Amino acid sequence: MSTAERPLILVTNDDGYDAKGVLTLARTASKFGDVLMVAPSKPQSGMGHAITIHDPLKIRKVDVLEGVTSYSCSGTPVDCVKSAIHGLSDRRPDLLVSGINHGANFSINVLYSGTMSAAVEGALENIPSIGFSLLDYDQNADFGDSAIVAERIIAKALNEKFPEFTCLNVNIPRSNGEKLKGIRICRQGIGIWEDRLVKREDPMGHPYYWLAGDFKEMDKGQDTDIWALKNHYVSVVPIQFDMTAHQHIPTFNNWEL
Repeated sequence: MSTAERPLILVTNDDGYDAKGVLTLARTASKFGDVLMVAPSKPQSGMGHAITIHDPLKIRKVDVLEGVTSYSCSGTPVDCVKSAIHGLSDRRPDLLVSGINHGANFSINVLYSGTMSAAVEGALENIPSIGFSLLDYDQNADFGDSAIVAERIIAKALNEKFPEFTCLNVNIPRSNGEKLKGIRICRQGIGIWEDRLVKREDPMGHPYYWLAGDFKEMDKGQDTDIWALKNHYVSVVPIQFDMTAHQHIPTFNNWEL
């Protein structure tokens, strides 16, 4: 990047290119650099790290924010990132930001999240990447606090050392009239979804099913994202894509396979 160029910031999400959260994030990012927004043409929540391999991608320019080059993509959040890096721009992004997601992505939710999978894809490309999520599913949620948090973290990401092949998972508590207490660097809290399959019938008597469940916290540590969010702090968890359980390698070596 030449000294005359502003950083190129890639913006994406999983709620769709016209979601309030991604527009908030793109406006915030534009304070720091040139923004390229490539986001899904429709909501892609829960898609994880899925990519489209059996169907063509439909990508078109959209006019959603003045001064921001924007595209909608028929594929997943990871498709959006791949398309942006490998075809839609002749510049490599200096930073990738994903979100601001309408809903939480703390603890185990990071594995299911399209928002965070886009950030992980950026990390795979060794681009400093950050996923932002607000703990509010309302499509008209108040993103005021989130914009302030995003601005602060983006500024640091562009000006401080960002570890290679790493991304950040940022979750912001829902505004309830209480001022945010601060930002905490955390570890991912341990929790699971207690799933259930709900059976229903259509008017013709044919069965159909919904996946449902409740989140169960299994971690009482005060250094986790779960604790931080419960106590009205913003949680920031460094994420890497190496999922090896290194500490258990000796255990399986003892199996003498």
